[in-house]
Amino acid sequence: MSSSRLLFDEPGPRARRRIRIATALTLLGGAVLVALALRQFGENGQLGADRWRPYGTWPMWGYLLEGLRSTLYAAAVSIVLATAAGVALALGRLSPARWLRVPSAAYVEIVRTVPALLLVYIVLFALPKYGLDLPLFWKLVVPLSVSNAAAFAEIFRAGIRSVERGQLEAGLALGLTRGRAMRLVVLPQAARRVLPSLVSQSAGLLKDTSLGYVVSYAELLYSGKVLANYNHLLIQTYLVIALIYLVINASLAKLARTLEARQRTRPSRAVREAAPAARP
Repeated sequence: MSSSRLLFDEPGPRARRRIRIATALTLLGGAVLVALALRQFGENGQLGADRWRPYGTWPMWGYLLEGLRSTLYAAAVSIVLATAAGVALALGRLSPARWLRVPSAAYVEIVRTVPALLLVYIVLFALPKYGLDLPLFWKLVVPLSVSNAAAFAEIFRAGIRSVERGQLEAGLALGLTRGRAMRLVVLPQAARRVLPSLVSQSAGLLKDTSLGYVVSYAELLYSGKVLANYNHLLIQTYLVIALIYLVINASLAKLARTLEARQRTRPSRAVREAAPAARP
């Protein structure tokens, strides 16, 4: 069973037809907007070769790639922290212990409704008033991790609930504690099933790193702002940055579709892999 089926209802024939129509209309509308934008740019001289020539030089790309490196680093650290917190929260929500289940559910339900930008403002303006003034890097990573931990928790919870209950019972029958059975038997299977969703959520988190613009962290978008102030090529700079984001996120989307397709064609090996590890 694919992760998309775990998290969303499979659309029927009429729903698929409406989705195809909506997709076609959206693409048509997007093409019209792009054509109008290009026409406007052309009439104002923004498409002239002299305005794009600087982007054929290495110093310009070197500066943007440094911003991209900072973006990827912030995204990678945020993903690791959000994944760890997401697993803990998912296990907490599924725990039979009420003192663990209730706080975990409250965290997920509350944080999911709070925009990541608001969390950035809290870290940026509220925490320093209480003596906690983080470095710029952590002013971006902490709110992104806090916000995305709730989303990752829901993904992991859906994956864990999709694993047949007999898998956990088999682990308990082998003499494992509930914690070890979850870690060695259930979690590997759940993580494998939700991997495409994790990649998709990671792509969204990578886009959220553009909030570094707010805290003046030198990620890709902030680097573009500095560059545009220097060379006065505002439209060209932001179009290049948009293209970089498009390439990265399209690659991640392709990776998520590939992983999902492989899951449909390959049987789960998690049980066979977990069985030797589960032996005392």
